[in-house]
Amino acid sequence: MQSVKSKTNRLKWLFPLCLMGITAALAFYPADEWQDKITQALEQYSKRFPQEKVYLQVDKDYYGAGETIWFKAYVLLQGQPSLSATNLYVELIDKSGKIVQKKLISIGGATGSGAFVVPETMPPGQYQIRAYTAWMLNFDAEFLFYKDIEIFDPAHPGQLPVKPVGNDFSVQFFPEGGNAIVGVGGRIAFKAINDQGYPIEVNGIVQNLKGETVTLLKTTRDGMGMFDLTPAAGETYKAIVQTSKGQQKTVLLPQLKTAGVGLKIFNKGTRIFYQTLPATKDNPIYNNMLVVAQMQQHVIYKAKLNSAEGQLSGFIPTANLPSGIVQFTIFTADGMPIAERLAFVRKPDQLQLTLQNLKINNQPRQKNVLEVKVPDTMLTSLSVSITDADNVVISDDQNNILSNLLMTSDLKGYIANPAQYFRDMDPATLQGLDLVMMTNGWRRFTWEKILHNYLPEIKYPYEQGLLLKGIATINKGTAPLSNGKVDFILKQPVDTSTAFSSVTTNDKGEFAIDRLQFVDTINVFYRANDPNKAWKDVNVKFENHFFETQSSANMPYPFREPQPIENTVLNSFLNTVNENNAVTRSIQQKPIFLQEYNVKDKRLSRTEVVEQRYATGMFNAGDGYSFDLTKSENGAINIFQYLQSKVPGLTINTTDPTTPAMQWRGGAPVLFLNEMPTSVAMLNNINIQDVAFIKVLRPTFVGGFGGSSGAIAVYLRRGGDSKSDVDTHGFEKYRKAGYDIVKEFYAPDYTVRKEIHILQDKRLTLYWNPNLVADTLTHTARISFYNNDFTRRFRVVVEGMAEDGTLGRVEQLY
Repeated sequence: MQSVKSKTNRLKWLFPLCLMGITAALAFYPADEWQDKITQALEQYSKRFPQEKVYLQVDKDYYGAGETIWFKAYVLLQGQPSLSATNLYVELIDKSGKIVQKKLISIGGATGSGAFVVPETMPPGQYQIRAYTAWMLNFDAEFLFYKDIEIFDPAHPGQLPVKPVGNDFSVQFFPEGGNAIVGVGGRIAFKAINDQGYPIEVNGIVQNLKGETVTLLKTTRDGMGMFDLTPAAGETYKAIVQTSKGQQKTVLLPQLKTAGVGLKIFNKGTRIFYQTLPATKDNPIYNNMLVVAQMQQHVIYKAKLNSAEGQLSGFIPTANLPSGIVQFTIFTADGMPIAERLAFVRKPDQLQLTLQNLKINNQPRQKNVLEVKVPDTMLTSLSVSITDADNVVISDDQNNILSNLLMTSDLKGYIANPAQYFRDMDPATLQGLDLVMMTNGWRRFTWEKILHNYLPEIKYPYEQGLLLKGIATINKGTAPLSNGKVDFILKQPVDTSTAFSSVTTNDKGEFAIDRLQFVDTINVFYRANDPNKAWKDVNVKFENHFFETQSSANMPYPFREPQPIENTVLNSFLNTVNENNAVTRSIQQKPIFLQEYNVKDKRLSRTEVVEQRYATGMFNAGDGYSFDLTKSENGAINIFQYLQSKVPGLTINTTDPTTPAMQWRGGAPVLFLNEMPTSVAMLNNINIQDVAFIKVLRPTFVGGFGGSSGAIAVYLRRGGDSKSDVDTHGFEKYRKAGYDIVKEFYAPDYTVRKEIHILQDKRLTLYWNPNLVADTLTHTARISFYNNDFTRRFRVVVEGMAEDGTLGRVEQLY
């Protein structure tokens, strides 16, 4: 089997290599200008408008009011981890389109995490979670991430919503290649759905104008099926279909075309064959055609087609292709696409994750230990959810990290239970996957728009950190403060850290500070200055970010009635949530519980004390070198000069002080400011006197993708560590919202006696970890959790992404 390491950076070399190997046999054809125009148009589009995708793993499919929705985000850019992404917007939207909650999540190493706390007063009903980056807003809204969830009222478990019962249904027909052409034998796929949009099984007949039956039809998987038809001239075809309940409907097939090209695809796994079938033999238009196959906005195959010479078919080997959608398009010499078909390359190339059972004990409050085995050659980012398998049942309509990022994020239309196509490689599964390709349209771009230069309007630039933007005016707002200066003092109440900045306005009085990193809300103290001191009434108006003012959303995906949950299961779930809400209220009413103190044998050094104050989570646990700057005086100009020669193996070149270069174990370390991803430029501009603590983590640190060359975490001074109070006299004040503070998942430790443990334990999500870290020596990630008071079966779901964009998932019941 191909090693995982060999796939690293696979997309950087895959497409040119594949194209070279496939087209070598066609090299004797002269390159035509119109053919080059088509392929060059796609490559230019790919460079200017790279695809960014978002996927969220959540801990459950449905919730009771009072619970918490936990989520982990994965962000990809052109099939690779989006290491440049910093801002993710996540919204909880009700059925009317109102945004009831929203979160700004910090993304680092292509991942991030957060939570929605659902109040007990939340109205029950259907909701959608929407997630996106600002860059994704420049394209079709269907490209954003959506997930339907249902929220129930646990206080009234007997008042369950009444699900509508529909009786209508519809059937759509999809000729292969796009058109049914007179005299050309082709295949016609179809999809049958009920009035709720879910697939139904139908059967029937296809008749011509005389009422003669020309073929039979029958669904084979999830309301989909296919039949062969050679349309005759002058005919109109209709299908008479009926459901299993005896409902009947007559539907006209698509109108026949007398010109064009039929396109057949035969996906054999190791090769994808194509066959083109022109409407006539003597039309010269069919003697100069081009077939183009693209994957992830890269041309992977092209060949000239000539009907007169019988050059109408070929194949693409898939050995060097990753899993994903391939789009075949047939062009005429004037650049007009006349046939199109999708195929799916299904490969066993997912990230191999294995659950190892170390200790399972389903007795009340007993400890359980599991391990996740990961490939030994890859950095991975993993998230895990463990829930009560009897009270939290999974929906029949699943869309996981594999099916979403590899398939549904690129297609139009609803696909029922897309996760089913990624569970195995059985022939029936692959045949069903091919039906999905025939019954759902491509939506990432259209060739017509690319070739005629109808390109997306970029309203939202690619964001790098948070942005403070505005305009400075003089003379009571009637004129801009041209080429002036605005001074800032940024104070963060959550940790009392302070930062300083000064920015020059342009000739329109506009200014901007980008790449900011802060959580919660900061107080921005500002003062604008006229360089000539001619104006005393300098005013500053800040520009609101679109996310700050957005209160509603147009949802491109309709709310579907969720699949019903068995009443006994739902009642048990709601009663448990109701009891857990009562426990939560009890804790809130009596907030003082016995605290747990860890008694250490040795006295902590001052540096260790400072580290405990500043570093948290993986940064505190990470192995590295710590530097306390809270009391020390040093003559360093900046952070990088301070670190020179202090860390073995870490080289820092400050020959050019504006862009210091670093190297450790063959790569550059990842940079963090207050545990948020940052840049060399940002750290280089920080006054060393404002730094309290620096931790340089060894190359085994895997807090984010970006290589295995360690990390440098810088922490700004907080209250108590500041050398002096900052004078903000004469400054105006403005409040700016930052990244959401990530709520910590409560996981009790029953080996420690605590007053809180006298309360009932009614948790339904027993364990949630959005940042499961694998040990770099054993290549395993350890999961340890305690059972609640009643759960007998656990459902464990682990999803993740490797440094080369390979995706993985494992699910197990215990």
